[in-house]
Amino acid sequence: MALQDKYADLINLANSLGTNDLAVREQDQVLYIDGIVSNGEIKDQLWAEYDKIDPDFRSGDLVLNINVSPDAPSSEYKVTTQSSNLNIRKGPGTDQPILGKAAHHSIVTFLSKYNEEWYLIRSAEGIEGYCNTEYLTKV
Repeated sequence: MALQDKYADLINLANSLGTNDLAVREQDQVLYIDGIVSNGEIKDQLWAEYDKIDPDFRSGDLVLNINVSPDAPSSEYKVTTQSSNLNIRKGPGTDQPILGKAAHHSIVTFLSKYNEEWYLIRSAEGIEGYCNTEYLTKV
């Protein structure tokens, strides 16, 4: 099955939700979907659709590079880890690659709530990804 066929529902959803600068390309047996959405809830919907197609994101044949517009509504949270930095991950799960870290006691921008365990955030350095809610406190 071609990757664009496998992920057709995800691509169609990205289109229907108004993803800006949507680009879909295949390279080395990996499908890349890039774009910008207007808010975190839309990004969460795309990750939820991806999870339906590839439960727990295990096949490794898709890279979902969707970012939230800097103009999206947001609020601030403080990183409240014990002493270490907070991992910011590509997707909602500890099996997802780490994109960067938010420093202990730093302020991050909350973009959306994926579920009870995972929030979509943006660090002060502009790294956007998911982190465990256990280590965030609303400012």
